[in-house]
Amino acid sequence: MQVPIQPAGQLRAELEPGYQSGFANEFATEALPGALPQGRNSPQRAAYGLYAEQLSGTAFTAPRADNRRSWLYRLRPAAVHQPFVRLAPHRLSRIVANFHDVPPTPPNPLRWDPLPLPAEPTDFIDGWSTMAGNGAAEAMSGCAIHCYVANRSMDGRFFYNADGELLIVPQEGRLQIATELGRLDVGPGEIAVIPRGVRFAVTLPDGVARGYLAENFGALLRLPDLGPIGSNGLAQPRDFLTPHAAYEDREGAFELVTKVNGVLWHAPLGHSPLDVVAWHGNYAPYKYDLRRFNTLGSISFDHPDPSIFLVLQAPSDTPGVDTLDFVIFPPRWLVAEDTFRPPWFHRNVASEFMGLVQGVYDAKAAGFVPGGASLHNCMVAHGPDAETFARASHSDTTTPHKVSDTLAFMFETRTLLKPTRFALEEAPLQADYFECWQGLTKHFTPEQR
Repeated sequence: MQVPIQPAGQLRAELEPGYQSGFANEFATEALPGALPQGRNSPQRAAYGLYAEQLSGTAFTAPRADNRRSWLYRLRPAAVHQPFVRLAPHRLSRIVANFHDVPPTPPNPLRWDPLPLPAEPTDFIDGWSTMAGNGAAEAMSGCAIHCYVANRSMDGRFFYNADGELLIVPQEGRLQIATELGRLDVGPGEIAVIPRGVRFAVTLPDGVARGYLAENFGALLRLPDLGPIGSNGLAQPRDFLTPHAAYEDREGAFELVTKVNGVLWHAPLGHSPLDVVAWHGNYAPYKYDLRRFNTLGSISFDHPDPSIFLVLQAPSDTPGVDTLDFVIFPPRWLVAEDTFRPPWFHRNVASEFMGLVQGVYDAKAAGFVPGGASLHNCMVAHGPDAETFARASHSDTTTPHKVSDTLAFMFETRTLLKPTRFALEEAPLQADYFECWQGLTKHFTPEQR
């Protein structure tokens, strides 16, 4: 079931219930009064007989501005489970975490049709397929980009990722993500970020789901600095929502799944691990509605680089260069005069993996459909197709034009994105993608200016 994306003008004005506002704030929340200790983190005896447990997302000695950790107060420590054993791979699961052993990366533009929805029961974890990535989870460097499909909720099954934080971009079907620190409800047009190590389960209220995942092995995602833009614009911190504490007190036969260096393991446990009654800190899951992004652009001529569409970034050790950028291309007005308004022809040192959540991308007249993906690696030439070029070259640029019914995004990195064997040999790769540029003929007229 495809749920239409609500236009920005119809967004709720009030804060959604069950959430706290702000990006990486020092939150404090309790589901029972007095469950949070005051003035200390680890009292001798915590209220309600709870256990105190710290969850660290950065090194203990990281600078205060970068340090992320939360204190959880829970029914049982997270260590209460049976030993992990390796999980037999699901038929649809094609997970890669080390990109040193993938096939040679072709110097061609690549584009895929959407992955088909599964015919057999497949939950959110079973339905991952790695499309591309770089670095390695074991080195905590680089990223992996996956597509997911699912048609079954995670009933009695829980997951945490030891390899990196997860940026989830739903394309079809809503996700109810119950985490240790509270619940996130996300659908197409929104994103969710689950920190490394946080346990969660995904329910599918629409019965099926499809979307994209960026798995960030390196430094945590953050909001970009705005520089000459000033203090406002792009994504605003207050629009990022983190859940209030909500706990489960359930006992029974449950399964805990984890991913370590790309390998899935599972362990039995006799209770729900989502048993955190209270927590405080700044290491927590969050969601963001992409329709709240304040898009900027030129109001005279030409148009700026796509960095003005940056939502989140994972910085590298090189100032100004990121290991992972999350960029969106939402509905917006184009007003630049005497300007080729779609994205220009270009070759980049960065590598770009694009997805389409809704509608049509303004640089491609056909072939790039919602749920599909494209990859343009370092120095791979790309840009608008022949039909888009012809139309935009002769369109009226004296009047504004609204780009509507669209939501595209890009995962961009400074390092080559290596497509996996699945992406090159099994996924619905469009063999004729190159043909969209073959109609671009020579218009050179040396006798005219």
